[in-house]
Amino acid sequence: MAREIILTGAPGAGKTLILRQLEVDGIDVVEEAATDVIALQHGLGVAEPWMRLEFTETIAQLQVQRVARPALGEVRVSDRSLVCTLALAEYLGHPIPALLERAIAESMERREFERRVLFVELLGFITPTDARRISLADSQRFEAFHVAAYERLGFELVRIPPLPLEERMALVRAEIG
Repeated sequence: MAREIILTGAPGAGKTLILRQLEVDGIDVVEEAATDVIALQHGLGVAEPWMRLEFTETIAQLQVQRVARPALGEVRVSDRSLVCTLALAEYLGHPIPALLERAIAESMERREFERRVLFVELLGFITPTDARRISLADSQRFEAFHVAAYERLGFELVRIPPLPLEERMALVRAEIG
């Protein structure tokens, strides 16, 4: 059975570079769902899909599907998790979908993920993308929601500070083995 590790952080923290390097290193990565849901909605002509109440439920459904696929190695790293989607719903002021609550409870009961979560801290700037239309101040606020959700559910955050990529990778590799 693979070790299941969560790598998370607020938008613009630099998670994607770390995840791409892990993939190059041969680590199985479960892709984040929110960016793909946003891209699909943008393709359908929805300018701000995060404003729709079903947004977080759609993300949760896709996350559940992605995590259900068998791991490809001894270690698998998930780009965000259902707890991040909980933090997103709280940040947006949306109701917590029943599917999300149930999926988190089941994941916690199965102890699906390691309790130590790799938390990538913000770099101090934001590079906008089609999916990332958030200011640094809002991303910092969102980061606080992430921290609160993980800590409330009993996870330990392993902080990956805003360092050059090589130094961040050394910290991540030390944690995942």
